[in-house]
Amino acid sequence: MTETTSALPRRRVAVVGAGPAGVYASDILQRSDHLFDRYPAPFGLIRYGVAPDHPRIKGIIKALHKVMERGGIRFIGNVDYGRDITLEELRKHYDAVIFATGAIDDAALNIPGIDLEGSYGAADFVSWYDGHPDYPREWPLNAEQVAVLGNGNVALDVARVLSKHAEDLLETEIPDNVYEGLQTSPVQDVHVFGRRGPAQVKFTPLELRELSHTRDVDIVLYEEDFEFDEASDESIKTNNQVKTMVNTLANWLVEQEERSEEASRKLHLHFLHQPVEIVEGRNEDGSGTGKVAGIKFERMELDGTARAQGTGEFVEYPVQAVYRAVGYFGSPLADIPFDSERGIIPNDGGGCSMRPVPRWRASMPPVGSSGDRSA
Repeated sequence: MTETTSALPRRRVAVVGAGPAGVYASDILQRSDHLFDRYPAPFGLIRYGVAPDHPRIKGIIKALHKVMERGGIRFIGNVDYGRDITLEELRKHYDAVIFATGAIDDAALNIPGIDLEGSYGAADFVSWYDGHPDYPREWPLNAEQVAVLGNGNVALDVARVLSKHAEDLLETEIPDNVYEGLQTSPVQDVHVFGRRGPAQVKFTPLELRELSHTRDVDIVLYEEDFEFDEASDESIKTNNQVKTMVNTLANWLVEQEERSEEASRKLHLHFLHQPVEIVEGRNEDGSGTGKVAGIKFERMELDGTARAQGTGEFVEYPVQAVYRAVGYFGSPLADIPFDSERGIIPNDGGGCSMRPVPRWRASMPPVGSSGDRSA
């Protein structure tokens, strides 16, 4: 007896956004009819979001090329969703649409002084040093003391690029204009600040160890920042990554006392600091300059559960530039619901059916969507 089955009709799928998430989504589907991107070349985040001195991570492009070369995926660049192609047009020609446009904007940090001249988003700086076509070729690198807010990999990338000597980046794919800008930078001290303790950092051991390989840059730590509560101790015991990073930081703290010579630049790592105000400079007559002159923090302490709470003690550091690396924020898409508080497309496990059940999307036509912010 022979069992027969009817072949399922092939679904036509479009993917909007050709960064890693979009390419891998097409790969998981084993094909997509079209992979659209607003830029002429694919690979988004890997091309424009990774520091030039990270060839290992940029090497992921080779894997993405292999996916594209297997066939079945047709890339169409220079197509801007919402301008060159609409949701209505996509629905007309495809059974489903995956939006993998990612998060390209900096998350907000609502403290006084955030809009002063010299206050920047890390995402903008990363786009500049990666030669993103939407960003100007110049960047104001005129600060001797710089603050970087955040304890993730992006914060360390920004701090490393700012503190590194431009000559040491020549062996990378650094754009000429970025090299020229960094070459004239007068930076002496780069301070990285995190809200919680050393056991709660979000960067990886590889990112951390790379700091110690930077020529003529001393890493400076502060004993009063090394606080561990019960939850921290448990993380160190049970998580090898946390243990490795805490041990690395603790070793650096000891080793800095044994230095015989000082480097021309210093990269300071601070913990248990919550920013409360970016301080404006003052003219001789007492009026504001409109420029960053310092940054004020509240000292924090751990509450036993690895959360940080304020101590009521405040400290201030003189800096002329502040870079916030406190996360990325998604951008709204035309005709697609958007959660403006979280910066994502409202979704259920990545799917956004947009059927007329909730009142706020009653007028929306059905379409597939991805709420992944990592593209």
